[in-house]
Amino acid sequence: MSKADNTDYDAIVVGSGPNGLAAAITLQQKGLSVLLVEAKAEIGGGMRSAELTLPGFVHDICSAIHPMAASSPFFSQLPLAAHGLEYIYPPVSAAHPFDDGTAAVLRGSVSETAALLGKDEEAYRQLMEPLVSNWPSIASDVLGPLHFPKHPLLMAAFGLKALPSAIWLARRWQTKAAKGLWGGMAAHSISPLTNIATSAVGLVLMIAGHLKGWPLPRGGTMSIANALAAYFTSLGGVIQTNFEVRSFRQLPSSRAVLLDVTPRQLLQMGGHSWSTLYKSQLERYRYGMGVFKVDWALDGPIPFTAEGCRTAGTVHIGNTLEEIAAVEQQTWEGRHPEKPFVLLAQQSIFDPSRAPEGKHTAWAYCHVPNGSRNDMTALIEGQVERFAPGFRERILARHVMDTAQLESYNANYIGGDISGGAIDIRQLFTRPALRWSPYRTSEKGIYICSAASPPGGGVHGMCGYHAARRALKDIFRLF
Repeated sequence: MSKADNTDYDAIVVGSGPNGLAAAITLQQKGLSVLLVEAKAEIGGGMRSAELTLPGFVHDICSAIHPMAASSPFFSQLPLAAHGLEYIYPPVSAAHPFDDGTAAVLRGSVSETAALLGKDEEAYRQLMEPLVSNWPSIASDVLGPLHFPKHPLLMAAFGLKALPSAIWLARRWQTKAAKGLWGGMAAHSISPLTNIATSAVGLVLMIAGHLKGWPLPRGGTMSIANALAAYFTSLGGVIQTNFEVRSFRQLPSSRAVLLDVTPRQLLQMGGHSWSTLYKSQLERYRYGMGVFKVDWALDGPIPFTAEGCRTAGTVHIGNTLEEIAAVEQQTWEGRHPEKPFVLLAQQSIFDPSRAPEGKHTAWAYCHVPNGSRNDMTALIEGQVERFAPGFRERILARHVMDTAQLESYNANYIGGDISGGAIDIRQLFTRPALRWSPYRTSEKGIYICSAASPPGGGVHGMCGYHAARRALKDIFRLF
């Protein structure tokens, strides 16, 4: 990576996750001199890959499947393919197995998916077809701060579906297949499915699946970070790794600083800089459930009973909607369910570069109470075995990360919270604080650009993009 010197910069971005990289690129595209600093030896934040288990087995350390990266209004306009990024699209974006050996699947088109839902075929079409059709017109508004939208009627139509709880929206379906598929999607909110706005997360993921699919990057998630970094430096941007920022005084002189950090780090970095009101809001910021993650080196593909699961990049393991809702509520309340909801990816089926010939990798996590140190390995493997008898026999090696290890790996994962803070109606548009612009801090020229700002978690870069545009308007008068 490029190295910084004592040069003054127009802007400095702290943290090289998807939002830090997006912010740095947005500023550099305007001809500014931008320094991007990263505490770790490698850039990427949650977008890194490594041989965690055995030699030759490449695992995604954090994020793995990327529907939001592929459909991001910002990333989509960048020439990332020219910098080595190639997406692989599994024939089934996501599968949801049931105890009877069947599975519901999310396929490329609304009609393909609906046709497999029996009595709910028409109900699925009626819900999803208008949303998929309207998404290109409203994506930037949905994936941004609260403001008056470009297409208010289309946004209102989306809001009527997205703001209710996932449990409420599920009432439109009758079949186990449709309800279960929906429950797995909505559980990505990492919140009780009775919470207001949990439907938003599920709908956005399903829309992304129907428009662009749920791809994985060839070679590992690090390929996304590498392509973004290569594009940034091709524009003249500078990257410095092994640069941990504990105080703004460590940074070279600049006109603007953008921080890809969450409120806890922001409080530590700013010291006494923040206003009393802003500081108090940061102190009240709420983090959500954590995750416990397992990576496996396998002697063969996972032997799922349901055929749809064998060709899916992502598998949601939780059985019925009712079962998923119950275990997510228990976890939210601080308990550890015996049959947790498990999100699983099987990248090596589609990307042979991930494992030696004839071998495979798999990636999975479940939700746990924030800060939990419980070892969930056996429970996660039990859930996989439940729908893939013989799975345990194929395990050659495993690597696990609990909430503390995840936070040590990425300081933004407070208590294992991979979303940068609880995602609910109270923190959907006002994260991390209630301000005219959520990206501004109380100190002029300092901005927050992490998943703790709108639109929240996910590898889409939109938090960084919007924060950078705010800085461009406020400081550089370029809009």
